Amino acid sequence: MNILGYLQKIGRALMVPVAVLPAAAILMGIGYWIDPNGWGGGSPVAAFLIKAGAAIIDSMPVLFAVGVAYGMSKDKDGSAALAGLVGFLVVTTLLSPGAVAQIKGIPADQVPAAFAKISNQFVGILCGVIAAELYNRFSSVELHKALAFFSGRRLVPIVTSVVMIVVSFILMAVWPVIYGGLVSFGESIVSLGSTGAGIYAFFNRLLIPVGLHHALNSVFWFDVAGINDIPNFLGGQSSIDAGKGIVGVTGMYQAGFFPIMMFGLPGAALAIYHSAKKENKEKVASIMIAAAFAAFFTGVTEPLEFSFMFVAPVLYVIHALLTGLSVFIAASMQWIAGFGFSAGLVDMVLSSRNPLATHWYMLLVQGLVFFGLYYVVFRAVIVKFNLKTPGREDDEAVPAQAQTTDRTELARQYLEVLGGQENLVTIDACITRLRLTLKDRSIVDERKLKALGAAGVVKLGEQNLQVILGPLAEIIAGEMKVLR
Repeated sequence: MNILGYLQKIGRALMVPVAVLPAAAILMGIGYWIDPNGWGGGSPVAAFLIKAGAAIIDSMPVLFAVGVAYGMSKDKDGSAALAGLVGFLVVTTLLSPGAVAQIKGIPADQVPAAFAKISNQFVGILCGVIAAELYNRFSSVELHKALAFFSGRRLVPIVTSVVMIVVSFILMAVWPVIYGGLVSFGESIVSLGSTGAGIYAFFNRLLIPVGLHHALNSVFWFDVAGINDIPNFLGGQSSIDAGKGIVGVTGMYQAGFFPIMMFGLPGAALAIYHSAKKENKEKVASIMIAAAFAAFFTGVTEPLEFSFMFVAPVLYVIHALLTGLSVFIAASMQWIAGFGFSAGLVDMVLSSRNPLATHWYMLLVQGLVFFGLYYVVFRAVIVKFNLKTPGREDDEAVPAQAQTTDRTELARQYLEVLGGQENLVTIDACITRLRLTLKDRSIVDERKLKALGAAGVVKLGEQNLQVILGPLAEIIAGEMKVLR
């Protein structure tokens, strides 16, 4: 597997731990709604919910280790997740400040500051990746009969614990350098203030086609470089009290996405619909309405973005620039809201009473402006350059949504179009994409994939293929595995 394909595999696995964030956001959001003044201090129920959500947020590093190990394992077995946990515990224990001082024989006050931050998402991801690779290598190994009990999957956590001792000693030398580099990168962006937030958002969108935006997000949204924007925001009053949350600042890497997801992209959808040929408008409407609603309500934007990402790349670059502009404006004006999943209506409502949410309602006003901006700019560019957005194709009809509602039958149709089960090496999915490795990618009929309801197709390397399905992706992937 090439480097890009491997990074794709890690990016896919990252969605396993990230998927628990909505639970934390809902618990804490409801808690803030119950006790909008005391933030848990005036209501036992609110305090219970807020603390329950905080338990998830505070454990994100270990969740990353477990989730990535599970997500990258060849058969998604619990032994891989256990190995990820074992690896994380070994590394974080051996590299704790006290342990480092004892091992090196130095006073505690001379231990590099990097080791005080050893329990972070970056180390969690590293431990998860190593544990998954060890699982994929050793889960089928059979030992001598005297040790048969420890064969196969039982062997993996044992091997992981030994390997992680070696990894820990390597990290003892290189972690301060890695940590220093990550912090310098984060600080360079933070030092740019609102401009840095806008730059981050611009690259966040540009990386979506290859699925590497998750890696960039981890630097700004979690505690990889000391920014930790999402957990600090969800922490609300407790973050403020601990000095981790700053009103008007914490959430700046999230807030400006709300006007884009809830309003800007629906404006683009309307422009695409109005630009379609008359005979295709009805079909385009069905696609755009569903995609726009998903973006507005949940913040899931890939079905809409992939409808124009490859057929009109200039529109996608414009979209990335406008996203950067939106995040810059929201950060500059200190219009702040946050999310646990994505910047849709659900997360906006849940975060509105968070003490770190400031002038959040202005994001709705900004959103209306961006709705008009997206509509005008997209429509003008589509018409002027005769872009072949949905409904404007010259040689084929607009792909229609699949008529069947039977998920098993739909999965069977996807298998057929992808060349049959014998052509599929691996089947996996993240929230919105089928992620596939194929023996022969050339036999895949992209037009038929779109006719089944796929919003787009991404080719990576020689054998990797991503099919953008929206929220159905994980369901279809599961059904396809059963059919194999």
